[in-house]
Amino acid sequence: MRQILCLSNKPWSSTPGRTQQLISRLKDTQVLYFSPAQGLRDRSFREKGRKVRPNVTAYTLPPLLLPMEERYGRLFRLGQRRLGSFISDQAARHRFRAPLLWTSSPEHVHLLDRLEYSGLVYDCDREWEDLPPIWEGSLANAADVVFAASPLLCDRLSPCSPNIALLPNGVNFPLFSGQAAFPRPDPLPQVSGPVLGWAGTIREDVDLSPLLYAARERPDWTFLLLGRREGNRLLPRLRRQPNVILAGPCSLDQVPDWLYRCDVLLNFLRDDRVDDGVIPTRVYEYLSTGKPVVSMLWPDQVERFPDVIYGAHSQQEFLTLCHHALMEAPGFVSQRRQDYGAQAAWPNRAREVSRILSTAGLL
Repeated sequence: MRQILCLSNKPWSSTPGRTQQLISRLKDTQVLYFSPAQGLRDRSFREKGRKVRPNVTAYTLPPLLLPMEERYGRLFRLGQRRLGSFISDQAARHRFRAPLLWTSSPEHVHLLDRLEYSGLVYDCDREWEDLPPIWEGSLANAADVVFAASPLLCDRLSPCSPNIALLPNGVNFPLFSGQAAFPRPDPLPQVSGPVLGWAGTIREDVDLSPLLYAARERPDWTFLLLGRREGNRLLPRLRRQPNVILAGPCSLDQVPDWLYRCDVLLNFLRDDRVDDGVIPTRVYEYLSTGKPVVSMLWPDQVERFPDVIYGAHSQQEFLTLCHHALMEAPGFVSQRRQDYGAQAAWPNRAREVSRILSTAGLL
């Protein structure tokens, strides 16, 4: 059975992200999953590892008491040494020898010299504009295989590594396609008329101005925002709109109930996130429902799934396309949307990972 040390940038969660989805589906593997501390007061690193899957044990790394930039030299190296020692100690306890090292952030490059491993994978699912480029370049150069979530990321990393494979995001297709539960409950029994909805974390940099514009122009439509809220500047103004519902977060298995209640599903841009070509998991979830989708686009962005997604470049165009989406004939392209979702199912993505790593002799 192959052993894997996984360095993730997110804790193990009931709403799994890309790394968790892929790692948990690799067959005949034993995985130690390490995620960063959630603050200086986080003491969960002192707890025993949690058996989150029959083959996966999750650990929280100790917090860096003095989180320093690399330019601080000795203090920075002390912090990285502490992390490396913790990972090595847990690997020894589980009798890991020459494991495959799976990394998901350029920050992990500083641990390479402190860990023993027989192969290295770098999974890049975003552009790390907030970190020094040399970190990612060094990590990609050292990796035996680099997975990139978009063609643009492949191009950007190609000078650093000849072993790059395109691996887009995926989706829990049975959950969102209606295969898991049907008929679904109505989470908005009091609402009549069209419902247009977004599902996901409402981060402070998500540009919700098209939604505010549409809500003011069409008081006969209801707009739903489903998910955790993180101080977005437009939220106070949206709260004052009588046709905007801020539903808050819910468990993953409840999200499809909300999506199926919507007539149109919405996707917005993040102001501080450049267009790196990565298709969010949210979009694949939308497609899996078969519902019409309206997405905002960057000025020069190439449309993604132009045959099944309405792409808008302005607030006015967004409003117009929402109207067109509501007028779409039932079943017009719903099956084609679901076909795109089925192709992106996480088991398919994991099989591709296994195929590539086996071919490279890493699994």
